Amino acid sequence: MPERRHESPNQLAMIHTVAGLIPDLETLTRRHLPEWQVFNMLDESLLRLTIRDGAVSAMTARRLTGIIWSAVDAGADAVLVTCSSLGNAVEMIAPLCPVPLLRIDAGMAQAAVANGGRIGVLATLQTTLTPTADLIAAVARETGASCTVTSQLVEGAFETLQSGDREKHDAQVAEGIARLARESDVVVLAQASMARALDRLEPRPNGPPVLTSPALGIAHIAKILPR
Repeated sequence: MPERRHESPNQLAMIHTVAGLIPDLETLTRRHLPEWQVFNMLDESLLRLTIRDGAVSAMTARRLTGIIWSAVDAGADAVLVTCSSLGNAVEMIAPLCPVPLLRIDAGMAQAAVANGGRIGVLATLQTTLTPTADLIAAVARETGASCTVTSQLVEGAFETLQSGDREKHDAQVAEGIARLARESDVVVLAQASMARALDRLEPRPNGPPVLTSPALGIAHIAKILPR
């Protein structure tokens, strides 16, 4: 690996599997990490193959490792993986990475455990639902918190989004949130692409908080990375 160069400002590489999330995450990063410069790396096939295989395969994990190392070689002082479906692979790779390797949903998981005992996790992909629920359970164990995790899948919503019908997708997710909220102290949206559905929810002053990964994730890493 080439010798690391310490330049100012620091460089944050964001690895994405969904192109549409890049502008929002860049905006959040400018707000929370103004001292850092961001560059983006996009590989949609990482998510496509994970969906096909039902989990992150050894091949996909190797390919993700290669992209992470490419980011480091390009000058990244930290790397953020913005796809929650890849979270378990990120955990395995992180001890070997020469710079901080972060996952977008860590801040959301910590906020969920801090908010309540009955945590509802909603996703449109099983490949994201399982890693998110696992992460929340791990945070609960590490902090000694007592909580239960209920996971629900919004069947068909991801396919609806892939077909280009964003409005129907958001309506399906909003229905799932309302359903899960009736039995939860806090609701977690496992995918960043689900966040827009919050605009469709009826105001519920006494309803549980609904957490999403982009804002909480970037705010969390801003506490970790040097300023």
